[in-house]
Amino acid sequence: MSIEQFNGHKYLNLETFRKNGVGVKTPVWFVREGDALYVWTQADSGKAKRIRRDGQVRIAPCTARGDLLGDWVEAYAEADASPEALRRVQGMMARKYGLLFRAFQLVGKLQRARYTTLHIQLHSPNPTSAG
Repeated sequence: MSIEQFNGHKYLNLETFRKNGVGVKTPVWFVREGDALYVWTQADSGKAKRIRRDGQVRIAPCTARGDLLGDWVEAYAEADASPEALRRVQGMMARKYGLLFRAFQLVGKLQRARYTTLHIQLHSPNPTSAG
């Protein structure tokens, strides 16, 4: 599978995994930059906590309700709350989702929410070698 299957879509279904191995699927907004996808989420969200523990995820393009529009792809995700990552991804999200993203940002400010970015790649950063 290729990252190209995410072009033109507004949502991706992000499946993260609990300690017991059970998958949790969440439709989320995303942006693409090169060979990476980025998600903006609250730092204390379940998906961010699960990714900080285990970065193995599955992703697929989907509707806002999570109905799949493409195939599942194995991927690796990392949480990055650095000021540089937050600034860059926030700008990309604002360009893609416009006023709706800005409205969510305003609500987040009022709630004093802390955010993180999720950096998703279609391959593990430390691929295991065969043999």
